[in-house]
Amino acid sequence: MGILPDQYDKYVRFFKFMLKYWNSDVFSFSGDEIQSADKENIADEFDHTPEELTEDLKKMGPTYVKLGQLLSTRPDLLPPHFMEALATLQDDVDEVEYEVVEEIFKEEIGVRISKAFLSFDKEPLASASIGQVHKAVTLSGQVVAVKIQRPGIRKRFIEDLDTLMELSKKAESISKVARSYSLHTVIEELRYILLKELDYNLEAQNLLTLKTNLKSFHHLFIPAPVLDYCSSRVLTMDFVEGNKITKVSPLKIMDLDMVPLIDDLIKGYLNQIIIDGFAHADPHPGNVYLTPDNKIALMDAGMVAKFSNQMQETILKLMIGLSNYDSSRVTDLLLSISEYDDKDVDLALFTKNIERKIQESQNQKAKDLQTGRTLIEINQMAAKQNIHIPVDLNVLGKILLNMDQIVATLTPEYDMQKTVKEYAKHLMQKRMKEDLKPGNLMELFLEMKDLTESLPYRINKFTENLAENKIRIKVDTIDEDRFTGAFQKVANRITAGLIIAALIIGAAMLVQIPSSFTVFGYPAFAFVLFIIAALIGMYLLYQILFVDESKKQK
Repeated sequence: MGILPDQYDKYVRFFKFMLKYWNSDVFSFSGDEIQSADKENIADEFDHTPEELTEDLKKMGPTYVKLGQLLSTRPDLLPPHFMEALATLQDDVDEVEYEVVEEIFKEEIGVRISKAFLSFDKEPLASASIGQVHKAVTLSGQVVAVKIQRPGIRKRFIEDLDTLMELSKKAESISKVARSYSLHTVIEELRYILLKELDYNLEAQNLLTLKTNLKSFHHLFIPAPVLDYCSSRVLTMDFVEGNKITKVSPLKIMDLDMVPLIDDLIKGYLNQIIIDGFAHADPHPGNVYLTPDNKIALMDAGMVAKFSNQMQETILKLMIGLSNYDSSRVTDLLLSISEYDDKDVDLALFTKNIERKIQESQNQKAKDLQTGRTLIEINQMAAKQNIHIPVDLNVLGKILLNMDQIVATLTPEYDMQKTVKEYAKHLMQKRMKEDLKPGNLMELFLEMKDLTESLPYRINKFTENLAENKIRIKVDTIDEDRFTGAFQKVANRITAGLIIAALIIGAAMLVQIPSSFTVFGYPAFAFVLFIIAALIGMYLLYQILFVDESKKQK
């Protein structure tokens, strides 16, 4: 696709940004910086500040502002203090006029605001790049928050994202750095997430799903959508009273027993990831509220993560491996789900780095252990060695890192590692019980039935091809003579086994026939066949136990 006149400004803005940051150490930092406790000293090591990056993104427009916020969920790409700045990045946007809000609401829902609500605050509670939120009261007296999407924002986002998709693909074709961080895949993932977030119908369904999945965690609250007043551009849901976790007063934290709340929060997230495979993906402290009735409310379900059944099992095993400080198990699990080329990867070095990272965690105090940060650092090490770990683990690392921050705010002495370890074992038992459900067993029986039905045909086809000399074995880089000799030895022993079986069966049949020539009361011919079978059998046994074993040792 060529550069069209109406796209000129988009390309110019993008290339100006890239010229400034392409060779910047912001995007090529070493994962070691994340371990430092002094953020001011870390910031001095970079040629651009987080504030400078956020201002540049604001100048590029709302699409890039949102992409900056989404990049804050990719700690494998940016230093921690840059992520914090991007997580709070807000566009300097003007409020949408009430008349426009009313027009969008009527167009989407089919009724005027005055007919749908007893009251509707014209002044928005918050205004962001995608939409703004108003407080209202329904005709039934329910206090709700109404989110209205900005006019024309969808078209603008799609145009900017298409431009980014094209440029990221070209960047990978000419840049090794872009390829090592799978830049096109990152942009594609962010595009997918952002387009989903533009559809408020999906966010309403996400709220319903999360509310159902977390109903057994009594200290967690998910606002329910009012579906009659929801559309792709309008989202109406329960209004959440309370304060952000970061703004809860120290006195309230001291007065309230936060441990049950944190227990439910951590276990609820583990349950979402490992059992449900559907998780609220952006639990940064700004999206987590403490309500007046002392519950933790999870806000903004526009961004969710979905985990396949296989990934759920891998994450469960990984969490158990991390809690047991089993570096070899963690390494094996990571490599089993990653993409890499043996020629470009030093697996020994990667294994060594993982072992060191796990050992560092083992030597820390319980309250300082941060599983999320460990996963993020592992992702960084993998990326630098051209090992492409699935994005799911980046999301997991970010979720757990946010859990670490919330725990540090509400219960600094809480042993999160202990809770993760104990609850992971409980979830292992829960998954095993799920596998024993009638539906799963029926699926297993159907698979066995299919195998049983197809096995005779497959064996028949194999033996037919074997008889017609149609079987071909392709093996690279082996000693052909040695392989042929081994194959011949196997064939000879199979033949000998068949001969022994035939001799025994024949002798057994001859025993039943009366004969004048006997040995120890048995027909002589049958006795001779038994003796021959026994001798061949003992010879084969000798070859297997002694001759082959001695060759193996040599």
